[in-house]
Amino acid sequence: MLLIEYPKCTTCQKAKKWLEENHIAYTERHIVENNPSYDELKEWHEKSGLPLKKFFNTSGLLYKELQLKDKLPAMSEEEQLQLLASNGMLVKRPLIVDEKLVLTGFKETEWAEKIK
Repeated sequence: MLLIEYPKCTTCQKAKKWLEENHIAYTERHIVENNPSYDELKEWHEKSGLPLKKFFNTSGLLYKELQLKDKLPAMSEEEQLQLLASNGMLVKRPLIVDEKLVLTGFKETEWAEKIK
Protein backbone atom coordinates (compact mmCIF):
# COMPACT_ATOMS: atom_id res chain seq x y z
CA MET A 1 0.00 0.00 0.00
CA LEU A 2 1.05 3.54 -0.66
CA LEU A 3 0.37 6.09 2.07
CA ILE A 4 0.51 9.64 0.79
CA GLU A 5 0.87 11.92 3.77
CA TYR A 6 2.13 15.17 5.22
CA PRO A 7 4.33 14.39 8.26
CA LYS A 8 3.09 17.36 10.33
CA CYS A 9 -0.57 16.40 9.81
CA THR A 10 -2.00 14.87 13.01
CA THR A 11 -4.58 12.87 11.04
CA CYS A 12 -1.75 11.37 8.96
CA GLN A 13 0.11 10.49 12.16
CA LYS A 14 -3.01 8.72 13.49
CA ALA A 15 -3.37 6.82 10.21
CA LYS A 16 0.27 5.65 10.33
CA LYS A 17 -0.14 4.54 13.95
CA TRP A 18 -3.29 2.61 13.01
CA LEU A 19 -1.55 0.90 10.07
CA GLU A 20 1.38 -0.10 12.29
CA GLU A 21 -0.90 -1.36 15.10
CA ASN A 22 -2.76 -3.47 12.55
CA HIS A 23 0.47 -4.80 10.99
CA ILE A 24 -0.34 -3.40 7.56
CA ALA A 25 2.74 -2.77 5.45
CA TYR A 26 2.89 0.52 3.60
CA THR A 27 5.26 2.82 1.75
CA GLU A 28 5.25 6.49 2.74
CA ARG A 29 5.22 9.36 0.28
CA HIS A 30 5.49 13.01 1.31
CA ILE A 31 2.64 14.85 -0.40
CA VAL A 32 4.54 18.15 -0.80
CA GLU A 33 7.93 16.76 -1.84
CA ASN A 34 6.33 14.25 -4.23
CA ASN A 35 2.90 15.57 -5.16
CA PRO A 36 0.57 13.15 -6.97
CA SER A 37 0.67 13.70 -10.73
CA TYR A 38 -2.31 14.45 -12.92
CA ASP A 39 -2.27 10.86 -14.26
CA GLU A 40 -2.09 9.34 -10.76
CA LEU A 41 -4.94 11.51 -9.51
CA LYS A 42 -7.06 10.69 -12.55
CA GLU A 43 -6.48 6.94 -12.07
CA TRP A 44 -7.12 7.09 -8.31
CA HIS A 45 -10.27 9.14 -8.77
CA GLU A 46 -11.64 6.60 -11.27
CA LYS A 47 -10.66 3.64 -9.06
CA SER A 48 -12.11 5.19 -5.89
CA GLY A 49 -15.63 5.80 -7.15
CA LEU A 50 -15.58 8.96 -5.00
CA PRO A 51 -16.65 12.43 -6.14
CA LEU A 52 -13.57 14.44 -7.14
CA LYS A 53 -14.34 16.96 -4.38
CA LYS A 54 -13.35 14.24 -1.85
CA PHE A 55 -9.76 14.57 -3.12
CA PHE A 56 -9.57 18.22 -2.06
CA ASN A 57 -8.25 19.26 1.35
CA THR A 58 -11.28 21.48 2.02
CA SER A 59 -10.04 22.49 5.48
CA GLY A 60 -6.63 23.60 4.18
CA LEU A 61 -5.46 27.21 4.07
CA LEU A 62 -4.66 27.10 0.36
CA TYR A 63 -8.14 25.78 -0.47
CA LYS A 64 -9.63 28.70 1.46
CA GLU A 65 -7.20 31.31 0.05
CA LEU A 66 -8.05 30.25 -3.49
CA GLN A 67 -11.78 30.35 -2.62
CA LEU A 68 -12.22 26.92 -4.15
CA LYS A 69 -15.50 26.30 -2.36
CA ASP A 70 -17.05 28.81 -4.76
CA LYS A 71 -14.90 27.99 -7.81
CA LEU A 72 -14.92 24.16 -7.93
CA PRO A 73 -18.55 23.73 -9.03
CA ALA A 74 -17.82 25.75 -12.19
CA MET A 75 -14.57 23.92 -12.99
CA SER A 76 -14.36 20.90 -15.26
CA GLU A 77 -13.01 17.60 -13.94
CA GLU A 78 -9.91 18.19 -16.07
CA GLU A 79 -9.31 21.63 -14.47
CA GLN A 80 -9.83 20.21 -10.98
CA LEU A 81 -7.33 17.40 -11.58
CA GLN A 82 -4.78 19.87 -12.98
CA LEU A 83 -5.26 22.05 -9.90
CA LEU A 84 -4.81 19.09 -7.51
CA ALA A 85 -1.64 18.05 -9.35
CA SER A 86 -0.23 21.57 -9.02
CA ASN A 87 0.13 21.58 -5.22
CA GLY A 88 0.15 18.74 -2.69
CA MET A 89 -1.38 20.97 -0.02
CA LEU A 90 -4.64 20.96 -2.00
CA VAL A 91 -4.91 17.17 -1.82
CA LYS A 92 -6.89 15.50 0.98
CA ARG A 93 -4.62 13.48 3.19
CA PRO A 94 -3.80 10.89 4.17
CA LEU A 95 -4.46 9.12 0.91
CA ILE A 96 -4.05 5.34 0.83
CA VAL A 97 -3.74 3.51 -2.48
CA ASP A 98 -3.23 -0.08 -3.58
CA GLU A 99 -4.24 -2.14 -6.64
CA LYS A 100 -7.93 -2.18 -5.77
CA LEU A 101 -8.46 0.53 -3.19
CA VAL A 102 -8.25 4.31 -2.80
CA LEU A 103 -9.25 6.04 0.45
CA THR A 104 -9.04 9.76 1.21
CA GLY A 105 -8.75 11.04 4.75
CA PHE A 106 -8.57 8.79 7.80
CA LYS A 107 -11.73 7.35 9.27
CA GLU A 108 -10.76 4.40 11.44
CA THR A 109 -14.02 2.47 10.95
CA GLU A 110 -13.87 2.87 7.17
CA TRP A 111 -10.21 1.82 7.03
CA ALA A 112 -10.84 -1.17 9.32
CA GLU A 113 -13.70 -2.29 7.07
CA LYS A 114 -11.97 -1.78 3.72
CA ILE A 115 -8.32 -2.55 4.41
CA LYS A 116 -8.37 -5.60 6.69
